[in-house]
Amino acid sequence: MAKFWNFVLFQAGWFACILGAANEQVLWPVICTLLYLAIHIWRSEHSNLELKLILKAVIFGVSADTLIANLGFLYFKDAWPSAYLSPIWMWTLWALVASTINGSLSWLRGRPWLGAALGAIAGPMSYEAGIRMGAGSWGPNGQLGGLVLLAIVWGVAMPLFFYWHRRHVGSNPIQNQ
Repeated sequence: MAKFWNFVLFQAGWFACILGAANEQVLWPVICTLLYLAIHIWRSEHSNLELKLILKAVIFGVSADTLIANLGFLYFKDAWPSAYLSPIWMWTLWALVASTINGSLSWLRGRPWLGAALGAIAGPMSYEAGIRMGAGSWGPNGQLGGLVLLAIVWGVAMPLFFYWHRRHVGSNPIQNQ
């Protein structure tokens, strides 16, 4: 049942942040989503490890999105905190994705090629959906290039997040007992 709620709350957070960005009203969607993430981490069996995974995923995602945007392939609406960084609502979405690694996406554990394939397909589709809902637009360098870059980023991200999870769990003596 926890995996079901993880999926439902991921979707709710995604829609809230996208609609908030589209309407330039991201404060409450971000706060509510971060509240869910705090509860998710607190309720996690290994809170410290879950927090580390989420922070690494956010750093990875912010770096990738910022690069793609600065290369002119993607434009984010409601660009706070800086026009040169991906916006905070995207940071929140990356954290949400990381929260599914031990939840609704745990069935991908041990299947890196499937994770890469699903990431390379679902990641760009998610951005396209967000753009169609008004949360951004394709930049002057075009949609095709942006989709290709996003497919690469997400094709790497999913197996990487599972690798990070496995590495953290493997180094935790409590988990290994």
